[in-house]
Amino acid sequence: MTFAERVAAVNDAINGVVWGWPMLILLVGAGILLTIMTKGFQFRKFGYAMKNTMGKIFKKPEAGEGEITPFQAMSTALAGTVGTGNIAGITTAITLGGAGSIFWLWITALIGMVTKYSEVMLAVKYRERNQYGDWVGGPM
Repeated sequence: MTFAERVAAVNDAINGVVWGWPMLILLVGAGILLTIMTKGFQFRKFGYAMKNTMGKIFKKPEAGEGEITPFQAMSTALAGTVGTGNIAGITTAITLGGAGSIFWLWITALIGMVTKYSEVMLAVKYRERNQYGDWVGGPM
């Protein structure tokens, strides 16, 4: 067995763990656990979130120096969250799994919402100010 074949075998073994059933169980399990711990936050506050994002998206407040409008904030957040990988992933899922895969994509998206919320909440909670008074850390 050549060195390249050994490296490929180790890589395949690691990928089997990282991208296999254990990771799927951990991700979905964490989402379910966070949903229970937050008492279904993503469902309870969905209307509030839509009202304060989509509801204010086209109102054009004047952004001051160094500020952004709600539309710009939402566009930046979506670009950082969705990305090209998710678009290609959905295309692949529908191509390989058929139209029924959309149901499971929605289920995992609903569970993933609380994971993203928890990530951003912790990032904002533990951000700090640097010596210039600017915030360091935070979401994204």
